[in-house]
Amino acid sequence: MSDAVLECRSLSKIYQDGEHVVTVLQSVDLNLAAGEKIAIVGASGSGKSTLLNLLGGLDAPSAGSVNVAGEDLSRLTERQLCHWRNQRLGFVYQFHHLLPEFDARENVAMPLMIAGIKRAQALVTAGELLTRVGLSHRLQHRPGQLSGGERQRVAIARALVGSPDCVLMDEPTGNLDPHSAEQVLALIDELGQERASFIVVTHDPEIARHMNRTLELVDGTLREVGA
Repeated sequence: MSDAVLECRSLSKIYQDGEHVVTVLQSVDLNLAAGEKIAIVGASGSGKSTLLNLLGGLDAPSAGSVNVAGEDLSRLTERQLCHWRNQRLGFVYQFHHLLPEFDARENVAMPLMIAGIKRAQALVTAGELLTRVGLSHRLQHRPGQLSGGERQRVAIARALVGSPDCVLMDEPTGNLDPHSAEQVLALIDELGQERASFIVVTHDPEIARHMNRTLELVDGTLREVGA
């Protein structure tokens, strides 16, 4: 049995519209070890976000398998998959997707409350994590009152609050100014030293340089950069 936190084997994704067939991914293999940080780069439209959705169980592959923390996603019902995502995976997107009617602490606590943890306890845990990412003075601020970099740090805290096995990030700095992007990158570096595992889709070469490995998606297949 593999000791990888996340792995996929012969992963393929094909879309068909009438007689028109588009192969986005073909026979992709990937292993992510505990504490490893991987960057996935590639041209716009190369299938990076599609790959991330498959790895996170947000979409089903046309062929192949995805295994996270010893669980084959294809064997889970939709309800089991939703529970598993809440417990095992963290997601961070280019646009933070924070809930505007809730403050920073409530946004971060949301996955814990969905998992059945009492509100008071969830808010304490969320506050502690927001303090760790430098936002102790923003706990009760709503997303509209935060800067772009602050909102993204809240999103990262929300992704990490359940102690997931793996964090998937889709262009986490793509919508940020240079200073805010540097803050997010520093946070990823810090968390990576604590055995958190990351797969980061990015167009930013600075982000890629901070990862343990960089993989490029070309013509539907992954190849290691610099190998």
